[in-house]
Amino acid sequence: MEHIIIIGNGIAGVTAARHIRKLSDKRITIISAETDYFFSRTALMYVYMGHMKFEHIKPYEDSFWDKNRIDLVRGYVTRVDPEKKTLTVGSSKEFSFDKLIIATGSKPNKFGWPGEDLEGVQGLYSKQDLDLLESNAPNNQICKRAVIVGGGLIGIELAEMLRTRNIPVTFLVREKSFWDGVLPDGESQMINEHIREHHIDLRLGTNLVEILSDDHGRAKAVVTDKGDTIACNLVGLTPGVTPNVEFLKDSGIELGRGVLVNRYLETSRPDIYAIGDCAEQRRAIDRRRPIEAVWYTGRMMGETLAQTICNNRIPYNPGHWFNSAKFFDIEYQTYGWVFSNRNKSEDELHFHWRHTQEKVCVTLAYQRDNRQFLGINTFGIRMRHEVFDRWLNEKRSVEHVMEYLADANFDPEFYKTYEKQILDHFNKQMGTQLKPAKRSLKRVFQLS
Repeated sequence: MEHIIIIGNGIAGVTAARHIRKLSDKRITIISAETDYFFSRTALMYVYMGHMKFEHIKPYEDSFWDKNRIDLVRGYVTRVDPEKKTLTVGSSKEFSFDKLIIATGSKPNKFGWPGEDLEGVQGLYSKQDLDLLESNAPNNQICKRAVIVGGGLIGIELAEMLRTRNIPVTFLVREKSFWDGVLPDGESQMINEHIREHHIDLRLGTNLVEILSDDHGRAKAVVTDKGDTIACNLVGLTPGVTPNVEFLKDSGIELGRGVLVNRYLETSRPDIYAIGDCAEQRRAIDRRRPIEAVWYTGRMMGETLAQTICNNRIPYNPGHWFNSAKFFDIEYQTYGWVFSNRNKSEDELHFHWRHTQEKVCVTLAYQRDNRQFLGINTFGIRMRHEVFDRWLNEKRSVEHVMEYLADANFDPEFYKTYEKQILDHFNKQMGTQLKPAKRSLKRVFQLS
């Protein structure tokens, strides 16, 4: 019986295992050192915040794996031999495979800061990180202040987590505005305001220089490039992640930043594949980055590869970009392509609207010459993915999107709607006289 080994039990690896089992009777083994069972990594923050228990973020009962004949092995893979089709777990335990799927995810970045390996310094990515945070910052008596370094999504999640326990937070962001390499200026400025409204000491344009140690080898303060020394008991290093592939450096499998793969998720060696955060496309797909550390792309890669493993070889085709996140209580969604002001091309124009009192805004991107709709960011308004996906496929104009924007609104009845204010602002800015299109019963039923 053909033996499939999957290294990593995150969303990519587990999705591949589940779909291979649906399609075949192949022998499946998942190897992971993080936890015995798969859990939802994006929900780790809610465990610390007390909204959920850890068992609540495991999508499957522990008996699921035996019932589906998926063997689980706890341990670190230390060596892979593509020629012999073997791998080693720990120092000596060897496994043979017919096909190997590398789904080892990411690990937090470190940049060689003095003191980055002290006690009380950590990232926020794994179950082990969550356990460590409970030890380092159980309350505001043990942790008098935390300093977070790095202005991305993990950083703001960690800030929210700590504030729920009333732990003071200083947030060091090297950019001039929060996440301004991703968000257009108006959105980034709004999130700056929102962070500060949650009583976080946000320091923009500020870099970490050094983490100072007390007499017991524990972090006691950080030094910034502004000359400030900030006393703290916890330093959260959240300057992004990088593919977890160091154990493959002597394997003969071709690496870039991650494991290099083609559109079929095949590596440079036969019968070895890579999916999820650790996979790097040799040629970027459309405008997507070669490495995408995103939950839903990991799931899609797992589903796609399962087909190939089960003799239905198909390419990975993620479609139009979309994503969602949360900045404290502001929900963010993006569909298509809306680049930041410093990264967008001269051919990309933006229309931006922001509510005068509420933390609600939208930014639409469109092509300068033909006014084709390119993408949208929304903050505080839930939108329907399938509607924007269709408009992007149909290459609709920005005017069409504005007229039919209500069709994309996902918010329940009795929630506030903002389409009229958005369209009025668009007309005023663009000198147009567009009116909201009436929703036909046919469209309503199609969208319901």
